[in-house]
Parts: sequence; structure tokens; C-alpha cells
Amino acid sequence: MNVIFAGTPAFAASALAALLDAGHRVPLVLTQPDRPAGRGLKSQPSAVKQLALLRQLELAQPTSLKDEAVIAQIAQLKADVMVVAAYGLMIPSRLLSVPRLGCLNIHASLLPRWRGAAPIQRAILAGDRETGVTIMQMDEGLDTGAMLLKTKVAIDDRDTANSLHDRLAEAGARLIVRALREMPLVPDPKNPAASCYAAKITRAEAAIDWTKPAAEIDRLVRAFNPVPGAHTLCDGQPLKIWQAEPVAGIAAGAVPGTVQKADAGVIEVATGAGILRLLELQRAGGRRLAAQAFLAGMPSIAGARLGG
Repeated sequence: MNVIFAGTPAFAASALAALLDAGHRVPLVLTQPDRPAGRGLKSQPSAVKQLALLRQLELAQPTSLKDEAVIAQIAQLKADVMVVAAYGLMIPSRLLSVPRLGCLNIHASLLPRWRGAAPIQRAILAGDRETGVTIMQMDEGLDTGAMLLKTKVAIDDRDTANSLHDRLAEAGARLIVRALREMPLVPDPKNPAASCYAAKITRAEAAIDWTKPAAEIDRLVRAFNPVPGAHTLCDGQPLKIWQAEPVAGIAAGAVPGTVQKADAGVIEVATGAGILRLLELQRAGGRRLAAQAFLAGMPSIAGARLGG
């Protein structure tokens, strides 16, 4: 097929690579403009742009798809379909019907559950046991189009947003290739009652509330790894928690956030219900360290109270 592709991060790059490897022709790739990234805030190309350049594909980086010149450029290609994956720009209604088969979206959840910007993190935060990928026929709503294909992906007890992202990216790449092979597809019936909104993640949400149960804090740590990183305060200084796990035991009478144990390479903190063992930590300006290495440089954490 003649496929216009629109996407930006690594999740989308996996799908683009799969479409090319399956023999589809991609006359145009759309991706967001380069953004500052890293400590030096240097302008960085998206993962999709890097792949497009590597494969010598025609590339465009408009700031909006409402631009008449962009719409005209897409229309003249007479594409069979437009595939959208984590693009980050709204697809205007005029554009939805320009390709012969319309626009298909690769969404990282089992729609209608977790519509919106952060389905991977929200699924982990909610304690879902499974998620997946949905291929959706795009309409003017937010992830409200007809659901064409789905595939399930289990959420492991130790999954982070990063590890789950990688498995979903692979599943999405396989599923979009199948979708194009089997077009036209019969939509699944909708169940609006099962829908929920995956709001964009904010840094404020990643602040640890130690009065919450250990299991809930563990999900927060995993959901916000790698971005924005679960964080707290220790002696008034920022402290990020990258890995943790609930452990058996009761923090009887302990104030939530109190470091109950900090020796032999083990750091354990009282929570609102149960104990959380901290496995990987990072002080402001420092490196991510396993608990044992962290304790070697900061033994004073013993007995400290984490949080505000």
C-alpha cells in the first residue's frame, strides 16, 4: 500500500520500521519539529525522523496539520491510508478522509479503556493486569473512532512504563502490518461505559505520598519510570526513587515516610500500609545508584523522614 506515516517517538518508529519491512511504500513521513532534550537542551530529532533519514524517506515537520500547504502536499500523494502513532499533533477533520482508506491510529491500550495521552502510565497506576494495542479508524473525537483490531499484553508485577512501552511498541508494529493486510476490517462494537481518560502526566503527580499503601507507591514508581521519575524529599533535598518493591511486614506505629532500616544494602520505608524497600535512588545532581551504593555515600538516611 501507499502509506503516509505520522509519528514522533520510539513507539511510532517501531511501527514505521515494520511497515517498511513489510514492503509498504511510504512516500511521506510526518513528525514533530526537533525539540531541546538532554542536559544541554540541544535540539534533538525524533526517533521517527532518525529512522526516516536512515531509510531516505521524504520527511516533513509541520507545526500544524491545518496548514493548507501541508494538506495539499498530502492530498497530491493519493495515499491508500495514513497511519498515525503517538504523533502529538491533532489531525484536522478535513484530513481524515483524504487517504482512500482514511486514517488509522495505533493506540497503546485496549480501547475504550485509557483514551488519551498517557495510557501506559495510567494502566500501571490503576493496577491493571493487562493492557494492549488497538488499531482504530480515526474520527474527530479523542480516541473515539471505530476499533478495528486489538491485541492483549500482560502487565507484569515489576513492569515499568519503559519495559511495558517496549512490548506494546512491538505489538503495535505487528498489529498495524496485520491491519493493512486484512483491510477492510469490521469494527468491534463500542462500549462507552468501559471508557476512561488517560490524562497527560504531570511532574506533580510523581511526588510520593508516603501515607499511601506500599503497593500503590510501588505502582507510582514503576509508572513514572523513566519520565518524570517518582520523587520525594530527604532532609529537604530532592530524591528520586527509580526502583522499589513492597515487602512483607507491618510498620507498626511508624510515621509514614520514616526510613526504618538502612543497613546491609537495604533501605526500607514505612508507608500508610506496609513497608516499601527502595532499590534504586538518585540525589539531585547525582547518578542513579543501587541501594547499597547509595548508602555508602549517604548513611545518614537511617531514621530520616522522607517527604515534605
